[in-house]
Amino acid sequence: MSEMAAGSVSPLGDPTKLRHLTRDLPGIGGRIKVEFEDFRVEEIPLYQPGGAGEHTFFEIEKRGLPTFRAINEIARALRLSPQLIGYAGLKDAHAVTRQVLSVERVEPEALLALSLPSIRVLWARRHTNKLKPGHLAGNRFTIRVRDVPASALEPCRAVLSVLERRGVPNGYGPQRFGRRGDTYALGRAIVRDNPAEFLSVLLGTPRESESGPVQEARRLYEADDLAGALQLWPRQFNEERSALETLLRKKEHPKRYLHAMLGVSKRMRFFYVSAFQSYLFNRIMNARVDTLDRLFAGDVATKHDTGGSFIVVDAEVEQARADRFEISPSGPLYGYRSLLAEGEPGRREREVLSDEGLELEQFKTMEALKLKGARRPLRFPLKEVASGYDAGVVLSFTLPAGCYATNVLSEVMKSDFGAIEE
Repeated sequence: MSEMAAGSVSPLGDPTKLRHLTRDLPGIGGRIKVEFEDFRVEEIPLYQPGGAGEHTFFEIEKRGLPTFRAINEIARALRLSPQLIGYAGLKDAHAVTRQVLSVERVEPEALLALSLPSIRVLWARRHTNKLKPGHLAGNRFTIRVRDVPASALEPCRAVLSVLERRGVPNGYGPQRFGRRGDTYALGRAIVRDNPAEFLSVLLGTPRESESGPVQEARRLYEADDLAGALQLWPRQFNEERSALETLLRKKEHPKRYLHAMLGVSKRMRFFYVSAFQSYLFNRIMNARVDTLDRLFAGDVATKHDTGGSFIVVDAEVEQARADRFEISPSGPLYGYRSLLAEGEPGRREREVLSDEGLELEQFKTMEALKLKGARRPLRFPLKEVASGYDAGVVLSFTLPAGCYATNVLSEVMKSDFGAIEE
């Protein structure tokens, strides 16, 4: 167990950033997404439409559009509600992406006849049910890294070779934690049932990177000038303004901070707690990155084909399955019903909670939205890998649904940037 003992969960730096598995290999640097064509994504469907039914599946190619905006434009052209259009996954905006959508009681011919800026319908076929989020096997990426010489291809391939063999670290990149890098702190305050701390992070602590009015609004909040702060918050900061408005209305109420925290939308509170779960997972991920393909007694192994999990009793016996990428060690997305590891891996997972002064039951509070918890593999497979040079290093690879292409790019480029989940 000496490999385990070498990586404590505590001293490995900022959990909003990921340690590289290939940190002993040089990165190539460069830039991505200079042009839309530099980042191409194609969905790999979980199943094909059957050819009959009241729903019509159709594939679109979009350029420079987020998924929801593309859905809204298609719905407007068809004169129906966007809620009637189904999708399997969300795709990046600054890219050329292909994805399958569905719509009920619209003829395939009507979809093929659509002519919309930046959206092209490639095919349309009938099916029996609506397409739902998660009905996706994976995504195929073709990405150009610009501003690097042809000689960058060799170190790029060295990194890719390690990732193909051992897997890609499955942690969360900086974008998960927002522009200020503090979404996890908001989630922590919710789980700790500390509304005053939540509001201090949401409305206070000005940063030099923010605009002048926002900095001043935060300073006024810290000076208890709530009306002045509300006047300065720009209109697009809906959650901050909603919390302040509630705080002003409930200024004399003994639970005014709780009311103000609940004035933030449930969707965003869920996002904040989810970011805190991601932050805690990254602590485990960063401690285990050097052994992400090794199993230890007590690990919770996750099956890649079904998502099921089990406690590892005999690590030597199960390691052969890990070597075939059938299973991988996992880390917890903490919740009140979390399955925690046993043995040394379990000690680490409980140490993270102890360091935060938390117990699993605290994820069951009303403010924490009663998150049950889950297990997440520490790695994901990198398949169908190819690389070449054309106005930059061009990479192509396939990832399972829900995995981050930018985790691959971070290893190749050794760059610290956010990730878009595909």
